[in-house]
Amino acid sequence: MKGVVLAGGMGSRLYPLTRITNKHLLPVYDKPMIFYPIETLVRAGIQDIMVVTGGNNAGDFLRLLGNGQDFGLKHIHYAYQDREGGVAEALSLAADFVGSDRCVLILGDNIFEEDISPFVGHFAAQPAGARILLKEIPQREHLVHLGVAILDDQRVVRIVEKPRDPPSPYAVTGVYMYSPDVFEIVEALAPSDRGELEISDVNNEYIQRGLMEYDVLAGFWGDAGESIEHYMTVINYVAGHWPRSSSVDGTP
Repeated sequence: MKGVVLAGGMGSRLYPLTRITNKHLLPVYDKPMIFYPIETLVRAGIQDIMVVTGGNNAGDFLRLLGNGQDFGLKHIHYAYQDREGGVAEALSLAADFVGSDRCVLILGDNIFEEDISPFVGHFAAQPAGARILLKEIPQREHLVHLGVAILDDQRVVRIVEKPRDPPSPYAVTGVYMYSPDVFEIVEALAPSDRGELEISDVNNEYIQRGLMEYDVLAGFWGDAGESIEHYMTVINYVAGHWPRSSSVDGTP
């Protein structure tokens, strides 16, 4: 199983904090934001990880993360996204890295309290297809900014992106698990109205094929890149619930 962390983008929703740096390098409590998704993957037993970034601060990731020894890794791989092409296009840059393996994709601004190891185990037991993690969010004003899953019993029947009238309280979080055929799906995608390859289109293709499974998170999930307000919400939650780290692996 390979891990892919997406850490590109302009970070315009966190201006002016991101005027001179990539948002994933901003602090969340006592660690850079990018540390959290890497630690989420490592805690799930994933040791082979690629970070996909872009913009003018790509070299800062290499200086910060190095080869990954601080996370217990032998090596971290890097890829560069040279334009704003969307999450699915960023994933496509990891095609050679993932090869014939399965992958767990995590957005670099998503903070997960829960150990995702059981969900990765569920995905490993699937014969094929994809798996997403959902979080129940009762606030409609939050759901209108997210991807929302429409459920029918134990199936996901569709994912609606930023719905005006959310069809369910289940938001799609920033962890996506895919079999290697995901890169064929991405290659066949047409750009959306905003000129990007959308990860929701990838997920809906798996749904149409009847190959999408899901789990629901119980613990805290926060998208630190959604807005300044959510960035501060994530910081405050981590400060109040995470143990203070004297090392990057979270050891007090």
